[in-house]
Amino acid sequence: MEKEFIITIFSENTVGLLSQITTVFTQRNINIESITASESALKGIYKHTIMVKNDPEKVANLVKQIEKKVDVLKAFCYSPSEVVLQELALYKVQRSRNVEELVRKHNVRILDIHDDYIVLEKTGHREEIVDLYHMLKPYGIYQFVCSGQIAIIKSKRELLDEYLSYVNEKHKRMIENNEI
Repeated sequence: MEKEFIITIFSENTVGLLSQITTVFTQRNINIESITASESALKGIYKHTIMVKNDPEKVANLVKQIEKKVDVLKAFCYSPSEVVLQELALYKVQRSRNVEELVRKHNVRILDIHDDYIVLEKTGHREEIVDLYHMLKPYGIYQFVCSGQIAIIKSKRELLDEYLSYVNEKHKRMIENNEI
């Protein structure tokens, strides 16, 4: 049974790594629903957030394969209940009183105002962004763009911190035991 999963991948910022990661998805015939990449809270480490819908076993195997990539530090898999998800959307719409009323009702920011159009920003869950799109459509949408989903885990610390601490401790023990 297909379920939604959020995969976070921590890596160095290496040319071609994203291509290698997406190839792992392609080889396993798993579609990427959403993908974003940015710097993480840890200096020099980048975070890729990928949304997929698939069988839990297939996704678990996929994460293991991603971790085998040289420049990948660690990959984690979460269910939507374990993270806070948001998207960002921009709408360029025809300027009218009705649009301005929708803006006030739906917590939308106005980014740019011209004589004949307004550029709006909405941050929220996919459903909210899609609902607003449908509400604005009758008034004339000139352009629309939506980011991929971004996610942050609900636990206090990023799991990568714990993983890196574990690796450092293991490395120290190996040095102390002359295993390196």
